[in-house]
Amino acid sequence: MLKLQAESNVPTQFGEFRMMAFSEDDKNWMPHMALIAKDTDLEKPTNVRIHSECITGEVFHSKKCECGEQLDSAMKYMQENGGIILYLRQEGRNIGIINKLKAYALQENGLDTVQANLQLGLPADNRDFSVAIDMLEQIGVKSVNLMTNNPEKIKFIKDSNIAYNSRIPLQIKSNEASASYLKTKRDYFGHLLDDENQS
Repeated sequence: MLKLQAESNVPTQFGEFRMMAFSEDDKNWMPHMALIAKDTDLEKPTNVRIHSECITGEVFHSKKCECGEQLDSAMKYMQENGGIILYLRQEGRNIGIINKLKAYALQENGLDTVQANLQLGLPADNRDFSVAIDMLEQIGVKSVNLMTNNPEKIKFIKDSNIAYNSRIPLQIKSNEASASYLKTKRDYFGHLLDDENQS
């Protein structure tokens, strides 16, 4: 059972967020995080982004994915419109950074992201979005406008006690390094993309 362990206001380049750390105990060094934009009204359908950790894209600005740009765009959107970002500590679709780098190495030899994970004996996507539902319930969210291209996230909301109101697309232009990754998202996972050059 996740519990709120700590919270504080944190100013960012996009504006101030109420940052909340959720984990089973306060000794967890990698809790899931909620970032709530100032003046967010939880009584109305709440803009929500469920975002999984990506150290390569967010910290080191890897061009192999659009995760860093998605997080920046989500933070900007929530500050302008109100809303919440749930930052889940599920690196590399929850296979961890070491396995993610092993998968990257296999991709250098022509495999796509799914093929690389499967060759390593790992699931194509091992994330658990039920923790996001738990966090939203504890925060007091009743209805969401979900910022996503991923139909699996929509399904998790629809199967929960939280009402699904609408989808907010989050599209980032691909580059030469990310085109194959985004194509796999569309073709294998069924992500709701405009075309193969968009995410």
